[in-house]
Amino acid sequence: MLDCAIIGGGPAGLTAGLYATRGGLENVVMFEKGMPGGQITMSSEIENYPGVTGHMTGMDLMIPWPEQCQRFGLKHEMSEVIRVSRREDGIFIVNKSDGSSDEAKSVIVCTGSTPKRAGFVGEDLYFGRGVSTCATCDGFFYKGKEVAVIGGGDTALEEALYLAKICSRVYLIHRRDTFRSAPNTIERVKNTSNIELVVNAIPEEVLGDKMGVTGIRVALKDGSTRHIDVPGVFVFVGNNVNNQVLLQEDGTFLCDMTPWGEVNVNLSMKTSVPGLFAAGDMRAEAPKQVVCAAGDGAVAALQAIAYVDEQSH
Repeated sequence: MLDCAIIGGGPAGLTAGLYATRGGLENVVMFEKGMPGGQITMSSEIENYPGVTGHMTGMDLMIPWPEQCQRFGLKHEMSEVIRVSRREDGIFIVNKSDGSSDEAKSVIVCTGSTPKRAGFVGEDLYFGRGVSTCATCDGFFYKGKEVAVIGGGDTALEEALYLAKICSRVYLIHRRDTFRSAPNTIERVKNTSNIELVVNAIPEEVLGDKMGVTGIRVALKDGSTRHIDVPGVFVFVGNNVNNQVLLQEDGTFLCDMTPWGEVNVNLSMKTSVPGLFAAGDMRAEAPKQVVCAAGDGAVAALQAIAYVDEQSH
């Protein structure tokens, strides 16, 4: 039986594995069907991770992490976990796609979330080369330049305000003329002089060359099109939370969730189920930053150690 099963191999999962094994848990397995590292491995440059100076890609940042974890005994199993369930005696069952399963005393779920795509032409082609889903990560690269933000919800408007402090101009593109955001946020956007609202507009294609994005073409309500010259396009149309492993056979979730499918946790990363922890981008109100995910993983692992120790006594 496993002391701790970690589902997901991004920054949260790897850090959880490091702290769990170094903290004394002897049988810890991280389940990640592919190579560890997470979404950050797709980033072309990392500037906001503490201690990182000079040019470093997301892949460069993450390469040493698995080796460091494995030095302390973390095992990486390249299996796809399809469901985590819990028996009446409190033992967790980790069900895998090949039909096999493992028992675990505790579980840390770190399966993250995936930004939704808006669906315009060139979005995937230029992702990481001018198309981004993280203003905090990539906004500084466009300091003093013009950028476009796509979306009409809280995140889109908040990120537009963030970018407006860095960039010379922000074009906020939305398919409607009303926004799904808090009234005070909408008011702040409208009162920010370097944010231009491009409403009743649907992104059709992001344009670029070998160097990256050069602009975006949008379709307007009157049937015309508009070309906006920008080197950066930020897409904020929501996230798909990777919560499938918590979905039970009867259609309910193993623990309490938000209406948006994120896992409700407290400051100790504890879910509503004893022994079950969630960390990183899948938890409620996650900042979606590598440093925060790593911190979540450390907290969850320390709590898992305490939980397993308590159950043993």
